[in-house]
Amino acid sequence: MDKDDKKLAQIRELLEQAEEKVSAAKRILFEQVYQEQAENVSKDCGSSTIVEGIFNGEEMIDASGKKYPVPANYSSKSKLVAGDSLKLTIAEDGKFIFKQIGPIERKRLVGKLSENGDKFLVSTNGKKYQVLKAAVTYFKAKDSDKLTIIVPKTGEADWAAIENIIEEGD
Repeated sequence: MDKDDKKLAQIRELLEQAEEKVSAAKRILFEQVYQEQAENVSKDCGSSTIVEGIFNGEEMIDASGKKYPVPANYSSKSKLVAGDSLKLTIAEDGKFIFKQIGPIERKRLVGKLSENGDKFLVSTNGKKYQVLKAAVTYFKAKDSDKLTIIVPKTGEADWAAIENIIEEGD
């Protein structure tokens, strides 16, 4: 490896580290904004508890900042978008039942799927959005496929929902 190749590899590594830090900072800001919007209506409903919160792309966050994991199959099949309002019913036996109660305004974008380690990303307009592996599997998407994704109409989000694959002949 010559000197120029080493420099390029070092630059590439530094850029990837910077992207990860910016992404983490945006995630913290995003959680703060939606945590403030979440209404924590923990109610005792007989033998179950109901909690409302906001979906962040992977989890539901209630008003106190507590996070509840949302099953990837549910969020990908329901095409949940970061910012959607959810209701969680926690049954007496501990079963979690999620329901979307308020979708956020959405916009659709077209991008290209790529795999980066254990993450799936869709690149569009110079931005990369993470998408759930469950959604990639559900749509049988492959690296470099052209996809339609759904993101919040306003605000910053690192996550997108896959709406469909765009066939190359279309």
